[in-house]
Amino acid sequence: MKWEIVTRPSYSLLQVVLEPNENVTAEPGAMMYMAGDINVKTHTGGLGKAIARKLLGGESIFMNTFIAGPRGGEVWFAPSLPGDIKYIALNGSRNLIIQDTSYLAHHGDIKLSVAWRGLRGLLAEGEMFWLRASGVGGVWINSYGGIIEKELGVGEKIIIDNFHFVAMDDGMKWNIRRFGGLKSFLFGGEGLVIEVEGPGRIYVQTRSLPPFMQLIAKYIGRRK
Repeated sequence: MKWEIVTRPSYSLLQVVLEPNENVTAEPGAMMYMAGDINVKTHTGGLGKAIARKLLGGESIFMNTFIAGPRGGEVWFAPSLPGDIKYIALNGSRNLIIQDTSYLAHHGDIKLSVAWRGLRGLLAEGEMFWLRASGVGGVWINSYGGIIEKELGVGEKIIIDNFHFVAMDDGMKWNIRRFGGLKSFLFGGEGLVIEVEGPGRIYVQTRSLPPFMQLIAKYIGRRK
């Protein structure tokens, strides 16, 4: 397997070239185009009972696996948001926690499971849902904006706005709480934050989608 991230750091695309019998799995809707001898298998990605919850919430948790036939082929993937893509290798001893919207694709003997879900409604502006990637292989994550990797030492802490969170090493200590008092929460434009303690690596994105959506809504409202 050969792969390359192109047009980075913004509007990044992932190109994966597969030899015969090699495969890569991606979130639904991520495939931009494929060429050569490629077959597609749709499945639940090993997430089991989580599929019912996601379907009831109007989201799909099905995965597409692209399998190369005898002649091989290539697949190009495009994230839904403008930003960057990063590859993270997993060796069996390191697991990764990923915000569900930041998962793009994976290869190898990787298992996806539900790491955490919770906080529905006003406080979270929708349900927060994290995936756990474990096994031997690699995962491609994507971001809205650029991706910043920060490595925390033992006992070192960082506080992140939840909408800037992309991924972190499994096993790091973390806690989700409201930012500031009730007044600043309701009127100050801040919501929930994630407190993370090292050791480990954490990945954040340089843009947050809700403020951009609010900006667009403001201008759309003016045109009515």
